[in-house]
Amino acid sequence: MRLKLILCLLAGVLLGLGSFTFWYAEGAAYFSNDPKACANCHIMNDYLDSWQKSSHHAFATCNDCHTPHDFIGKWWSKARNGFWHSKGFTLQDFHEPIQITPSNAEALQANCVVCHQNLTHDIVTFGSAGEAGNNCVRCHASVGHGPTR
Repeated sequence: MRLKLILCLLAGVLLGLGSFTFWYAEGAAYFSNDPKACANCHIMNDYLDSWQKSSHHAFATCNDCHTPHDFIGKWWSKARNGFWHSKGFTLQDFHEPIQITPSNAEALQANCVVCHQNLTHDIVTFGSAGEAGNNCVRCHASVGHGPTR
């Protein structure tokens, strides 16, 4: 009986803290496709500003480039990133400048290739676009986020 009470209290504290954190960080905004949601954390303001000046501004949002396009992949990516972002920003233990994770870099590369398949087909089919270190943003780093800083 005592163990159940302790477990219930612990679960209540965790649920309460999680709910407060989700509310305080405006977590519901991440269910949208609005790029402003990505700038809920001040560290992303420069990235939002640079995207607004980029050639992709009129054609692609953050999700179009940075999350997989399939339903499960997109929401798993958002959940995983949301957890690690909130942990990093809460504990202030994130890398500065922020860096893309390997799984997000894979999604970014895949999305570049899919959206620009009329341009990338021959490169992907006959070239070396899939080799390590050889990806779209290696040469086109300023396309999605405006001029390189």
